[in-house]
Amino acid sequence: MLPMMTGAFGEFQVMGPQVDPVPSDIVVPKEADVVIIGGGIIGTSSALYLSERGLKVVLLEKGHVGGEQSSRNWGWVRQADRDPREFDLIREALRLWREMAAHGVGDTGFRETGIFFAARRGRDIDGYRAWVKAAAEHGIGAEVIEGEAVRGIMKDDRSPPPAGLWCPSDGCAEPQKAASAIALAARAKGAVILTDCAARGLETACGEIVSVVTERGTIQTKRVVLAAGAWSRRFLKDLGVTLPQLKMRSTVSRTNPVAGGPDAGIWDDVIGIRKRADGGLTVANGVANVADLTPDHVRFTLDFLPALASDWQHVSLSFGSRFFREIDDWPTRALDRTSPYEKTRVLDPKPDLRFLRRTMTELKRRFPGFQETRIVQAWAGFIDVTPDVVPVISEAAGLSGLIIATGFSGHGFGIGPGAGWLVADLVTGTTPFVDPTHFRLSRFSDGSKPKPMSRL
Repeated sequence: MLPMMTGAFGEFQVMGPQVDPVPSDIVVPKEADVVIIGGGIIGTSSALYLSERGLKVVLLEKGHVGGEQSSRNWGWVRQADRDPREFDLIREALRLWREMAAHGVGDTGFRETGIFFAARRGRDIDGYRAWVKAAAEHGIGAEVIEGEAVRGIMKDDRSPPPAGLWCPSDGCAEPQKAASAIALAARAKGAVILTDCAARGLETACGEIVSVVTERGTIQTKRVVLAAGAWSRRFLKDLGVTLPQLKMRSTVSRTNPVAGGPDAGIWDDVIGIRKRADGGLTVANGVANVADLTPDHVRFTLDFLPALASDWQHVSLSFGSRFFREIDDWPTRALDRTSPYEKTRVLDPKPDLRFLRRTMTELKRRFPGFQETRIVQAWAGFIDVTPDVVPVISEAAGLSGLIIATGFSGHGFGIGPGAGWLVADLVTGTTPFVDPTHFRLSRFSDGSKPKPMSRL
């Protein structure tokens, strides 16, 4: 029987999203040109583009493809309000979303809808104008719109904002479909996809990778891509690599099918919505996240202080069982023993229904056509966050052959195909199609002290 909850908006399921299934290959290869650890949007995109370049690829997923944050996000594919360090990568990622069919990828649900960020204060409007100018220098078209143009996007809104950032070429895809469709395309091009098969760790010699040890056997390889999302910090620790990364819990829901309202993706304070392919809405609180405290919050306090200072009003702290669970999972295990990755196949935290209640109340107040809208399912996911809220897509100094692709800080879904292409460039030694300097791991240890983009 499915877990159900009754709230102010009726009875609804409390469970993770149902992702399009990707059956596992049966045989674990003895060797591979490259092994990818993690079956989310980053790992599957990397598998697709590396397979297209003729490499023998094995993708390892401890649970099911797209089971964690890649299926739990809002589904936005956005350039709007991106950190300037990501401009080139998201521009190229959007191009790759449009070209999925040319790479043999089935239906991801991608479509261009435009994305709108509301501005209700003069300083917000000024900040967005500066952002538009900077984005234009990188080939990203956006504008600050006002008045009637805003009302045309915010259809039926009783109290639309006076202005906002509008990026008409932005879009969305379906998180429960995209990673799976990309994985199946990678398999069609020769990649081996192994689910319910955790990578326990790496065997190394003289600073080089020798093999990946999985729960089902050992794969000889000299190249590994770690795209393990919120698990990356734990995996790298066993290799002596320090990644400053924390988990942030975000709550999302879906509603019954609705008519009317905005077609674009909308962010306006507590309201974060998009129209789904199934006719419903994906609904989330645009400003609320929870930090479930862990020992790493103590270890990395100084690293994350600038991020917390710039966004403290949007983060709630929680102390509970996760703190002690991560203590239990911290010690390094021998590679012939059960790993923490097998103990928890899918991170499936509880949603915070306070945020959803506030969002739904505001949604119904603003949009009269949504009065009968009800939540039918709610879930949460752990976002993998870095101190500057910019991903790591980088070689790991001191361990030849390891490429890290993690820390996408809540906006990895849209940028995923671009990240996968950049990973393929780094693995094959090809000149990177965008400058990877901003994404280097060493920025956290070379004195750079990178900070998040200044918020409006």
